[in-house]
Amino acid sequence: MVKKESANKEFLLEIGTEEIPAAALDHALKDLKRVAMAAFEKHRVSYAGLETYGTPRMLILFAPSMPESQPDIVIEKKGPAKSVAYDKDGAPTRAAIGFARGQGVDVSELCIITESKGEYIGVKKKQTGVGTLELLGEILPQMILSIPFKKSMRWSDQKIRFIRPIHWIVALFGDDVINFTVGKIKSGRLTVGHRFLSPSKFTVKNFKHFKSEMKHRHVMIDSAERKRLIQSDIAKIQKLTGLELIQDDELLDHVANLVEHPVTVYGSFDQKFLELPDEVLINSMREHQKYFSMKEGGSGNLTNTFINIANTIPRDVDVVIKGNERVLRARLSDAEFFYNEDKKRNLESYNEQLKGVTFHNKLGSMYEKVLRIVLNAKFIADAVSPDTAKDAERAALLCKADLVTEMVGEFPKLQGVMGREYAKLRGESREIAQAVYEHYLPTGADSSLPRSDIGAIVSIADKIDTIVGCFSVGLVPTGSADPFALRRQTLGIMNILLDKKYAVSLSALVTAAYENVSGKAKRSKDETVDDVMDFFESRFKNAYSPDRYSYDVIDAVLASGLDNVTDSLDKIQALSEFKNRDDFEALAISFKRVANIVKGVTGELTVTPSLFNDKSEHALFDKFNEVRARAVSHSSKGEYLKALEVITKLKGPVDDFFDDVLVMTDDEAVKNNRLGLLQSVQSIFRNIADFSKLKG
Repeated sequence: MVKKESANKEFLLEIGTEEIPAAALDHALKDLKRVAMAAFEKHRVSYAGLETYGTPRMLILFAPSMPESQPDIVIEKKGPAKSVAYDKDGAPTRAAIGFARGQGVDVSELCIITESKGEYIGVKKKQTGVGTLELLGEILPQMILSIPFKKSMRWSDQKIRFIRPIHWIVALFGDDVINFTVGKIKSGRLTVGHRFLSPSKFTVKNFKHFKSEMKHRHVMIDSAERKRLIQSDIAKIQKLTGLELIQDDELLDHVANLVEHPVTVYGSFDQKFLELPDEVLINSMREHQKYFSMKEGGSGNLTNTFINIANTIPRDVDVVIKGNERVLRARLSDAEFFYNEDKKRNLESYNEQLKGVTFHNKLGSMYEKVLRIVLNAKFIADAVSPDTAKDAERAALLCKADLVTEMVGEFPKLQGVMGREYAKLRGESREIAQAVYEHYLPTGADSSLPRSDIGAIVSIADKIDTIVGCFSVGLVPTGSADPFALRRQTLGIMNILLDKKYAVSLSALVTAAYENVSGKAKRSKDETVDDVMDFFESRFKNAYSPDRYSYDVIDAVLASGLDNVTDSLDKIQALSEFKNRDDFEALAISFKRVANIVKGVTGELTVTPSLFNDKSEHALFDKFNEVRARAVSHSSKGEYLKALEVITKLKGPVDDFFDDVLVMTDDEAVKNNRLGLLQSVQSIFRNIADFSKLKG
């Protein structure tokens, strides 16, 4: 009898909860999908497509096609070796009989399994696939409870934990309900629409019906669809008012996860508040109210118009707008009060309060950190831009003062912004004020870098203090744990150095920073500096390989360490281009041969031309002197590709030397002279890279 092919059915799971935080919704949906895929794979449940949808009150998992049962499989069990299982006459031994009994089969059903190590007896059993409906009932409860959340909660007298209390579960496989219980919530096919606009329950028939009925009941289950509607409504407002939205993709994502039925309205606030810095107004509207800001189309000036995304259809739009305006007026009045109070004091005067703010209990107060930043800034400025040293020290002294202002206390994201504004109000130069703001940059992978030299110098000074300070007291990142964002700050320093093309010695900078924090340090200078330098090198490799440059090129250039970041990247770029040459392979072989021969030689050997006894020695020595002068000249200007091209002139003399001369001769003086000549040759290209680390 031929087994009938399993039919496919759709699968739908909806977890109904109390309001999930908007910031957690996208993560929850990604984790739901990941957990489901792992569970389905483990239990051999196949599917065609797996989609997630979500609203503040719903996590939805949908597969349009899933077979009615697992596929049948054949399980193979291996037993003892054939030589043990059968005697010389081919009769089964006690070992074979015992294995068959243990597997629940007759000894006649045993088979031979051939492997590379020999032949074994075994048994093959057919396992019929379990029905998907039954299987899902077993899988889903544990799958739901295994979704990871940064914060989860218990509720009522239930023992389960979830991001928010679960109130209902819809679980369907085709026309059937998948029966299971999570805590005290039993699965079914009843769900609800919008909390306020359509709170009554309804029965779900299938996914198409579910999605359509939800939309009819004012719930858009797809966040992408909600975003499109919000953008469309904002476009209409822009056209109507002639104003432009201040683009904020992060806020758009957030508000789309706050609502089930987005309704876009706009209002205005008193023009007097426009006297506040733009960032204050934008931040206040964004952080507290989740309002979008708008600007004039031509000038780009901030306006007193805002956009709000509501979660319900208002009976009277004017009432909603007035309510929004009233709440915003209170917020902006607070901001205005904080701003006016802060302005009464000189920015530097706030530094005294930093003595009461702990940077880290092992590294002292924020005031102590500021003093270290000043010292670091002076060191960096003296190295890269001596003319700015005085201004850099001043900006460093002021860079953290705004942390204890009323405004930053209320709006932490305005740190740096308010420092800049208060510095300008108190007569600091535009450059110093801007540096106070820029020293926090970059704030992330896509963040802009400081534009001014002073801002760049203070930014590096601040970040290197944090990195070296943490390493000096044993606060070293491990695995994925990096509570002080040392990886991000390390990459930030390197990006600034590369952007500004600062020729700063990293080892000197790290050493200077250690000296400034040495009073707090628990580890030795050598240990701390070595670990920080290794940390910089690992972050550099991570940032530039393998997408940009190959591992071997980076390893070859960094063989002598990462000290001048700009110089190292220039060498990597030159060597990467050089490696694409048609004759690179032959050149690399010649230079690797030189490196391999002198690898075990200790000390620097001298070259005495009078000890040469073959013309190829003279030829190589003469060419070396000619090439060295030109290569050093190009390298000193950072022209590493030109230097490499000059070095290629040594290939012929090097090959002739190896063809004509026995380096490891019995004459010790001649041998050392020849090794010294090869050391000299190696030193030219080793100044750029260690060719022995390059792959073909």
